[in-house]
Amino acid sequence: MNLFKIDNIGYYVQQMNNRIEILKNISFDIEHGKITGICGESGGGKSTLAKIIAGIINPTSGQITWNNEYSFEKRKSSPVQILFQNNGEILNPFRKIISIIDEALKINGIEKKDIPAERESVLNSVGIKPGLYNRRGIELSGGEQQRAALARLLCVKPFLLILDEPFSAQDIESQLSFVKLFRHLNLSYNLTMICISHDLQILRNITNKIIILRNGEIVETGTTENVFDNPQHPYTKFLLSAESLELSYEDLHSEN
Repeated sequence: MNLFKIDNIGYYVQQMNNRIEILKNISFDIEHGKITGICGESGGGKSTLAKIIAGIINPTSGQITWNNEYSFEKRKSSPVQILFQNNGEILNPFRKIISIIDEALKINGIEKKDIPAERESVLNSVGIKPGLYNRRGIELSGGEQQRAALARLLCVKPFLLILDEPFSAQDIESQLSFVKLFRHLNLSYNLTMICISHDLQILRNITNKIIILRNGEIVETGTTENVFDNPQHPYTKFLLSAESLELSYEDLHSEN
């Protein structure tokens, strides 16, 4: 069952007399309970697409159609939440974790008597131990901050969780830990996710479906297995073969 469908989404910005197209004719479905990966180089439109899906910005063309089974009317918070690269965007560094989580639970309508149990459940689900509850955001490690920010989002029980470059600036051990965490959340809560990353090898280990973006357009999409085993577009083949190279697709195909 599809959670929602995107039809011919486009987005542009006007700079002086120039119209700069960031997204062009984007169309795809998101299946409930699955993890979809969106991959491409920086500046390709990945984060812009995430913000459109989350309703942070409006597309300049096209539309998003949600499945009628999902009602937005009675919700007190957005059904789409984004875990940003910068945890400071959703995690106040000077507030205690327990305060941040309790506030989110109250917003979601959890009764006061039920908050301790709900708090423990959500923090435990992301690997935050009780000893950290009274720590402030600034007192946590980068990985702990990301887990606390994730717990804050889970409190509002989103229909869709968007992960915006969640593995950037992490060592291999931390990346593996978060891959396991996201898999766990997906399976335990049947939580639909979109994972945005420039690293196809990480997406291979977490996604069911992959969308390849280049210069604001979808150049390839399919199941993760098919994209890796039988890539069709030259850009997908480049991403798979040259991830360790600090060169762009244009650099490798330049005549100079």
